[in-house]
This record gives sequence, structure tokens and C-alpha cells, in this order.
Amino acid sequence: MLRSPGLRFIIVGLLVLLMTIPVFFVGAIIDSRADYNRQAIASVGQEWGGRQLLSGPVLIIPVQETVMVREREEVIDPATGAQRLDGDDQPVFRFRQVERTLRRDPVYVYPDTLDLGVDKTTQERSRGIFSVPVYTAKAAGAFDFNAEEAEAVLRGEEVLLWDEAEVRVYVSSNRALRGETRLMADGRALEMEPVAGENRYIGGLRAPTGDPREIGAFDLKMGLNGAEALSFTPVGRETRVTLASDWPHPEFQGAFLPDSHEVREDGFEANWVIPHLARPLPQVSRENQNEVARSQSSFGVGLYQPNDFYQKAYRAARYGILFIGLTFLTIFLVEGQTKRPTHPVQYILIGLAQSAFFLLMLALSEQVGFAMAYLVSGAATVGLVTAFAATALKLGRRTLVVGAMLTVLYGVLYLILRSADYALLAGSILLFAAIAGTMFATRNENWYGEPRTGPRRGWFRKAEPQPEAPQPTS
Repeated sequence: MLRSPGLRFIIVGLLVLLMTIPVFFVGAIIDSRADYNRQAIASVGQEWGGRQLLSGPVLIIPVQETVMVREREEVIDPATGAQRLDGDDQPVFRFRQVERTLRRDPVYVYPDTLDLGVDKTTQERSRGIFSVPVYTAKAAGAFDFNAEEAEAVLRGEEVLLWDEAEVRVYVSSNRALRGETRLMADGRALEMEPVAGENRYIGGLRAPTGDPREIGAFDLKMGLNGAEALSFTPVGRETRVTLASDWPHPEFQGAFLPDSHEVREDGFEANWVIPHLARPLPQVSRENQNEVARSQSSFGVGLYQPNDFYQKAYRAARYGILFIGLTFLTIFLVEGQTKRPTHPVQYILIGLAQSAFFLLMLALSEQVGFAMAYLVSGAATVGLVTAFAATALKLGRRTLVVGAMLTVLYGVLYLILRSADYALLAGSILLFAAIAGTMFATRNENWYGEPRTGPRRGWFRKAEPQPEAPQPTS
């Protein structure tokens, strides 16, 4: 019974389940290495400027109101010059109406039209063995304001301080600003200063404009560094953004996808046209809507790295138990009813060799790239298992079947890893084909095994001693 194919098949299945343990730890190592890579990307990216979100411009007009207020003042005794006291020795006060000029919440006016053109150039920075894509962006914008709309949100006796108006533009971090930053009002350069104290997590620039009713159009030029992503907010009544870059793998993200885009091997170009009805922002407000614009309506593009070798290694490890199971199944089928069946320890050694393949592939990928790493580690694993089948398992010419199967198996895995979109389909077909092939190959198998009257051998029995043949008598 111990040599029955059915029992041996069950034991091989249990060994496959046992191999999930090393595969699990290999996956954990790959995930940890990927985290380390992400930390390096985040660290270098933050030093370069980080994820940039350009919001604004917005016209801010201070507001004041002159009102009568009731104020309390001390009553002074003219004889002594000290505050007068009542019969209980308590200070005496009197109240009077005083005219005061108070600052009220400013008015925020967003552009009528906002045209923004951005040219983004990418480059790679290194941190140890890790390569981090970063970018330098040059933005040129044209916009205008209907400043007269500010009067519609005034209350009571409030008045606008037109001469103290200013334009603000917000960025994720001021330290990312590079090159020339300039704001022109009808051809006149405005003096720009950093915005300080408004929000320590958001940077920005401010420029006093004087009376904005006398300005027809503004022109902005800005250069900034960044990493991972570049985003914008649609603050104009009509916002038009054109973004060109030399990065060939854009990941469009945020509240709005581009109306049109062209992706080429040497870069991409995308265009957005967003009307004011599509954004959750009022054109004129008494509250700063910058946080709302940044959190709810921002859009842009990320520097997507398609199918990097950490993703491929992790996905390969997810298929690891399937490939180990198929290898065990092939060996089980080709060894047949040999006099020396494969021992569980030998199965485990083969499984460990295949588990080590994923770590070897990852380690080499960090040095020489995925394709070469896969070729070297795959060839080493196939060669090792094939040699083990020939020398230790004594499979003879059936070793060629094992070698061919492993070559096809690792070739299919490479195709699966190269095509993320069709990975599930390819893996499902491979699994179905393996099950179908096993059913066909074992269609005539007697899983109970033939009864044996002779000496028994197997995985857990020692060979019974043969009775000695009688010696011929002379």
C-alpha cells in the first residue's frame, strides 16, 4: 500500500503545501526590499522637491468696515487724577459710542480664464543601487480677474481696500522653486514674496497688485523641481492646461482625466479643458477655498514605472507554489514505478532550489536589470534541478522531460511577468493545461497499486532481506 501511486500522490501534494512556507518567506523578503526601494524614492524625491501641487492664482482683496462700538472707559477723578471709586470702593466706569474701523474677512476672487502650459523634463537620481525619477517643470500661465465681482459679497458698510489687493499662487513647497519666477501685470513686473505663516504644509508666493480693476491681464512664469507627480487645480471659470513631458509612462490621476492626450516612446502631451461648473468652487468667496480646491478637484500626472522588477518578483513569487507543484507533478509522473522512487527529502530540496530562484532573480535584477537577471537565475535553476534529476533521482533519459518541462515553465513565467494585463489569463490557462495533462497521463493509472507478494520497498520501509538461495550440493 505504501508504494501505491495514490498514496504517493497524496504525499507529494502535502509536500507542495509544505513548500508554501519558504515561498511565503521569500515573498516577505521581496516585499521588504520593495518597501526599502519606496523609501529611497520618497527620500530622494522629497529632497528634490516632492510631489508638487500647483494651485491658484487667486486675487485677495482686503475688506474693512467702519462701525460704532460701545466701549467702556474708566471715570477719572479730576482732583486726584486716579480712577473714581463708588461707595463700596469699586471702580467706576462709563460707556460711550466710538467709531472704529475694523478688518473683515477678505474677498477671494478666482480667474475668469486660466491658460497654463507646462513643459516637464525628467531625469534620474540615484540612492545606492536605487534609481529615482525626478523632474524639472517650467510653467507659463496667463489669466485675468473680474475684480468688480468682489463687491457682490460685501455686507453692511464694508468697503474693499483695492490698493492692498494681492495675487497668490500656492505650491507644495517653496524650496522646490527653481530658476526664474516672475509675475507680470499688463507688462509690468510685480514684486513677489513667499507666503509665510498661512499653512506650514503648503508653500506659496504673493505679489501686491495695486488696484486690480486697472489691470487687464497677468502673465506668470515659474520653474520648480518635483518627484512622483505634478498636479494642478482648476481655479479658473474656464481652465485650460497643456502638459508636455519626455516621460513615456504617464499615469493620469486626480479629479479630471485629460480631454486629449498622445503618448509616445519619447514622451507624452496631454490637454485639459475644465469649465467652472465641473469644480466645487465659487468664483467669489469670503473664505479661502485653496484647501477645498487641492483636496477635491486637483488633477495631474504621475511618473509611473510600469511593471518594475519588484512588482515582477512579487508576482513571480505569487506563482511560486504553482510552479513548484507542477515540477513535483512532472517528477512524480516520469519516475513511474521505478525501483527507487523519489524520496520526500529530494522533493523538498527541489522545492527549496525553486524558492531560491525568486531571491536570486531579485538580487540580480537590482544590479543588471530584470531580463538578464531572469535569464541567469532561470538557467541556473533549470540546470541545477535537471542535474539533480539525472544524478540523484536516476531518471536516465526521462531527465530530458524534466529539463524540457522546466524550460517551458520558466519561459511561460517570463511571458506572464512581462505582460501584467494578461498575467491572470496566462496563469489560469497554464493551471488548466497542467490539470488536463495530468488527467490524460494518468487515465490508465491504478491508484491503489498492484498487490505484491515479493519484498516491499518504499519511502518509509527498509528493503526486506531476500532469502538466500540454496547452495547446490556436490
